[in-house]
Amino acid sequence: MVRDVLEDMLREAFEAARGKGELSAPELPSLLIEIPPNEDFGDYSTNLALLLAKTERKAPMMIAERLKENLPPSAGVLAEVRIEKPGFLNFFMEPAFLSAQLSEALRAPERFGRSDMGAGQSVHLEFVSANPTGPLHVGHGRGAALGDSLGRLLEFCGYRVHREYYVNDAGNQMEMLGESIRARYYISKGKNLRFPEGGYQGKYIEEIAGLPITADAISRGGDDEKQETREVTDSTMKEMLRRIKKSLDDFRVPFDEWFRESALFEGGEGAEGGEWGQVGEALAALEASSNLYEENGAKWLKSADYGDEKNRVVVREDGRPTYLASDIAYHRQKYGRGFDRCINIWGADHHGYLPRVRASIEMLGLDPDRLRVLFVQFVSLRRGGEPVQMSTRSGKFEELATVVEEVGVDAARFFFLLRSPDTTLEFDLDLAKEESSENPVYYVQYAHARTCSLFRQAAAQGVSVDDLDAPPEGGLTLPEEHKLARAVLEWPHTVRMAAETLEPHRISFALIALAKQFHGYYNRQRILEQEPTVTRARLCLARCVQAVIANGLELLGVSAPEKM
Repeated sequence: MVRDVLEDMLREAFEAARGKGELSAPELPSLLIEIPPNEDFGDYSTNLALLLAKTERKAPMMIAERLKENLPPSAGVLAEVRIEKPGFLNFFMEPAFLSAQLSEALRAPERFGRSDMGAGQSVHLEFVSANPTGPLHVGHGRGAALGDSLGRLLEFCGYRVHREYYVNDAGNQMEMLGESIRARYYISKGKNLRFPEGGYQGKYIEEIAGLPITADAISRGGDDEKQETREVTDSTMKEMLRRIKKSLDDFRVPFDEWFRESALFEGGEGAEGGEWGQVGEALAALEASSNLYEENGAKWLKSADYGDEKNRVVVREDGRPTYLASDIAYHRQKYGRGFDRCINIWGADHHGYLPRVRASIEMLGLDPDRLRVLFVQFVSLRRGGEPVQMSTRSGKFEELATVVEEVGVDAARFFFLLRSPDTTLEFDLDLAKEESSENPVYYVQYAHARTCSLFRQAAAQGVSVDDLDAPPEGGLTLPEEHKLARAVLEWPHTVRMAAETLEPHRISFALIALAKQFHGYYNRQRILEQEPTVTRARLCLARCVQAVIANGLELLGVSAPEKM
């Protein structure tokens, strides 16, 4: 698009200046082309002269002059090129050039912004992966929105994405869940039974304890406390997974695979202590490479040798593998499936866990740089102007399903994607329900609905809207049309950058900015009942805005209503 044209022109100018001996740098630095914050400085700007100054040993202003003089002929593309201190090249685009570029969006609106950047590379995307010991809360919802939107974004850019939920169905936490349900069941029946210390709390524990599946599990236990706990644990886990899956389905978040941690222990002779399946195989590989050692009856990973702050236990003194042992086997298994890239989305409280996982990957002779981990910071809720008190330990937290029911899927997803995941997010539930310009999702969706209404009005007036393939020459002459066209043409770059940086919130920002521009334009300018050339050109521009907003909302997993 426009940036590509400018980059090509700058490369030509650089090579031409080198050919004349005016510049001597062996190669062109990475080009940075930006939209200036002040419109007086043009449509685009580059700091290329500043980047070359150190190598060239010349003043940036002088280098900028040489680059400007060697730019290829730009009739019909550039209206003007200015140099500003301390050495910026500022480009003013010809309005007719921007107008003509809109034809790409008009020819295939639903594909506008797509690319083959991924070139069919495979990506393993693991996200949410909440323990099946309780319902999904709003923090999980933020990770779910991020993961699903990121998957959509990567696919839009040509990647093949495999979405996976890692089910932690092994270990003490599941046994504690079963003990909590069993105890609550008997307490509800009037039995004087002590609730387990550190047991799970909350309404959902009481609900599940009162379900027929729990009574049936108790019955299958045959008055054997341990067997009852095992039966209750199994039935409870199935019920929790059912609830988790429903919450995610309702939130428009599908998964290709639900991978169970317990599967890593199935089959094959493992490390000392029994059949540990793939966990045993991973530990054996680490032992063979001298990356494990024994101390005080436990087995330790030499992770400190690979950048971790200290070594980590992978097999406890009692012979049971730790969660880290499972995670090592899981990542080894991921790599074995041949994905080009692996992306994990973890909660912020797992930040310290990454160095030990990367260390184990490197120990296994695998490339740790194939793994990228995104951390999702905490979400706080406000209702009625007051913060909502939450504590997962006490069982008092806002479930994702409750928030979605209150504000709707569209608002919930959009609000979760309003900020970079590495920053905390305050979610105003009242604002999310407002039908006003203060509510960002409503504001963006209303811009799309306005374009749809505009085309319905045009059709009712007998104006053809089915053959909008290019704005008529001279139809877009206003400065705000120039800026709106440039904003539309920035869309492919926005998508590409969001995919490269794994930051879907860039899409949200772009949609809000575009909606603001379009609403202002729509309120100030009449589109229909103008001279035919002007009406058609303005309809073309509106169609492009519609395409960007529809595609952007789809990437966020948010609907694009035609009426509001």
